[in-house]
Amino acid sequence: MSLEDAGKNIDLHGSAPDKHKFALLLIDVINDFDFPEADQLLKYARPMARNLLRLKRRAQKAGVPVVYVNDNFGRWKSDFRRTVEHCAQHGRGTEVVELLRPEENDYFVLKPKHSGFFSATLETLLRYVETQTLILTGIAGNFCVLFTANDARA
Repeated sequence: MSLEDAGKNIDLHGSAPDKHKFALLLIDVINDFDFPEADQLLKYARPMARNLLRLKRRAQKAGVPVVYVNDNFGRWKSDFRRTVEHCAQHGRGTEVVELLRPEENDYFVLKPKHSGFFSATLETLLRYVETQTLILTGIAGNFCVLFTANDARA
């Protein structure tokens, strides 16, 4: 095993990092923007997505796990790939989704409510990768990012 492969479990997670003290959370960035004020939010979400992509690339280069923490939009039988495809093909968020489309080595957690920790597997995943510090990003800082930050402190 090379030094580059140290800390990675190729069989279980591809080449996603298994252990790191930091984790980058991308909260609700996969979205179809199918709601009344979407156009107003999209005006800011598009440039934000380009910045998030740069941050994601820096995190990947440093071996920091990237975790998509995303709303399931009330679809209890959904899986993350279907959610991504739906948002990429329908609604007004196509450009944002295409920029931030999850990659093979990214982790994902579907959440039913505002917080990434409420009734979701995020805490278990972060404990597994031994994360001590979270880098929180996302579409709505005043809702889901804030609720996730509050629950992370608990």
